[in-house]
Amino acid sequence: MFRSFSAGTGRQILRGAREEKRASLLFKARVFSSFLVVAVLVTACGRGAEPGGGEGTLSSGERVTVDSMGQELEFTAVPQRAVSLDQNTTENMLALGLEEYMVGTAYMNDQILPEYKRAYEKVPVLAERYPSLEALLSVDPDFVYGQIYSFNEKRLATVESYTDKGIAAYVTKGNYVKGRPTMDDVYADFRNLGRIFRVESRAQNLIEQMKERIDQVQKRVGRQSEPVKVLVYDSGKNGLYTAGRSLETELIRLAGGENVFGDLDKDWAQVSWEEVVKRRPEVIVVNDYGKQSADEKIKEILDNSKLKGTPAVQNKRFVVIPLTGAFEGVRNADTVETLAKGFYPEKFEP
Repeated sequence: MFRSFSAGTGRQILRGAREEKRASLLFKARVFSSFLVVAVLVTACGRGAEPGGGEGTLSSGERVTVDSMGQELEFTAVPQRAVSLDQNTTENMLALGLEEYMVGTAYMNDQILPEYKRAYEKVPVLAERYPSLEALLSVDPDFVYGQIYSFNEKRLATVESYTDKGIAAYVTKGNYVKGRPTMDDVYADFRNLGRIFRVESRAQNLIEQMKERIDQVQKRVGRQSEPVKVLVYDSGKNGLYTAGRSLETELIRLAGGENVFGDLDKDWAQVSWEEVVKRRPEVIVVNDYGKQSADEKIKEILDNSKLKGTPAVQNKRFVVIPLTGAFEGVRNADTVETLAKGFYPEKFEP
């Protein structure tokens, strides 16, 4: 499917909603326009705009095309009113210095990274969790960016619903690729954001920094003939809710470990305690988020009589990561380093 977007398309649709017949025509029309925007002068890493003033601008007649869940999105202008629907996508936008283009954020389940705090404070928060569709549309967005979990009718709206309203909807690539997502999918998101907002050099610099950090970690860990066996503990009320075919499994692999449930055919799934014991994890990764603290989760694990025979519990080997670090985004290199230090602490001794 092909969709074309230009700055202001979403606002045209909203005005059209007040005149139903006119809106119907607008929904069917392809809007092509060019719009000159002011280049962003400061990036999250403190770098200036590219020489020649190329960043932040689409030349007259220039078109940028990216794929999002099989839809080909074409931009004839840089989006001017972007909304990020969760913490990871918010931090990804801020990491590229795009706060001046953002008119809303939502669903922060952790503290914003310190280096983005000042930029984050400039962006309106639409809701503590997901905003209503009415609240989101009230800021006249022309670009919406989120994880796939954000794009359904129960929470907000489907991708198709946004595009029918003239709003470009970009979905995190790692959420819908076939098989297990990799860091290449994360890098693809940054490249696409760089192209959409004309900040390609910032995106590439960020990618190179993340790659370098992961490479350094892997050099410290070295090749492991028998990777440490890792269990992901997300929650454990009725059996264990754990990571399967998700990016977290790939981050564990990059850190020199092996997710004992990496063979599941779902991103996340419920498994029995008996199956956990059978797979004999040596380290337990605790996803930290929500009202239950990581310390409370660890106590819950230690008090679970069914897990007492596992090597991880016997040796009390736990690694805590923020859940935001397990999802696709700018925190992933930090997560790989944290995991590796927990799996092989001796490799990181001075």
